Amino acid sequence: MNWAQAGVDVIIFWMLTTPHEFAHAWVAEKLGDPTPREEGRVTLNPLAHVDWMGTVILPALTSLFTGGFLGWGRPVNTNVARLRGHYNGLVVVALAGPASNVVFAMVMAIIGLFWIDGQQILFRAAYLSIYLALFNLLPVPPLDGSKFLLAAKVPPQIYVEVARFGFLIILIAIFSTGLGRWMSEASALTALKMFTFVRG
Repeated sequence: MNWAQAGVDVIIFWMLTTPHEFAHAWVAEKLGDPTPREEGRVTLNPLAHVDWMGTVILPALTSLFTGGFLGWGRPVNTNVARLRGHYNGLVVVALAGPASNVVFAMVMAIIGLFWIDGQQILFRAAYLSIYLALFNLLPVPPLDGSKFLLAAKVPPQIYVEVARFGFLIILIAIFSTGLGRWMSEASALTALKMFTFVRG
């Protein structure tokens, strides 16, 4: 058990969760839904986006005891009826979060050009950011990737029922198959390619 690494992971995860949730809120507002603004989510204030279980406790425990990583931020509420494109608009809102994580990872790589002593922390941040993007693209409710199911006309009632068991499905997929290992390896490789790319 590496307590220091678990602490660093939680801090980094909270940092990168903030732009992820902000991106959801900002895009939803641009597509005509004022709900995120009304709920105070169109902000980069980390306290507005924290889910204490998903952003702090669970990431710390999974990092500490499993060597893996699992977590989430406080979900951004949207009203599909007010979004341009309705469920297609919801997909755009959903993809904004993972896209922000890719941008965040690239920013970490660029900062690494100037902060040589911080390479290890920056690489860890980029790795976790890519991991969060991949994790959220899983087509399991309520993750971002599941919004494709709604756009594909899966009945909302079925979506809600599957979402009741979503957390269990995610845990089984991550820790009982090779999915978690694949996402970890893919995240590390992508982060490495980003750092290599910016160095020319």
